[in-house]
Amino acid sequence: MEPPLSIEEAAQRTGLSAHTLRYYERIGLIGAVTRAAGGQRRYAAADLAWLAFLTRLRTTRMPIQKMRLFAQLRSSGDATVPARRQMLQTHLAEVQADISAMQQAAQALQDKIAHYQALESAASAPPRKNATPKKEPNHG
Repeated sequence: MEPPLSIEEAAQRTGLSAHTLRYYERIGLIGAVTRAAGGQRRYAAADLAWLAFLTRLRTTRMPIQKMRLFAQLRSSGDATVPARRQMLQTHLAEVQADISAMQQAAQALQDKIAHYQALESAASAPPRKNATPKKEPNHG
């Protein structure tokens, strides 16, 4: 079993700043962290695992308020498992819709880049007899 980590070590391990770790504790995203005799925070493996999950939720752009609700439900015990599952299912559906929209936007960007590359190639090629210039679509 690994010994508990200081706030600096936990920050380094999680990629979160010490300020963020203190903030998460202050707003209730993480429970009160164990303290050493001198009052310094000591993060256990379970704390780090929870912080990793919170980081994943932030990556999916879950708002802090929803994360706080999820943390409150979690701290209330197993009776809240159905509510937590439902909350994650709803959020996953939102994430998947965002991914789909981003994929469509990325495809539009790829199409526009290909259009500009074709224009650049045509501009650098020697002129052809009876060639009519291509017009750019009206979307940018």
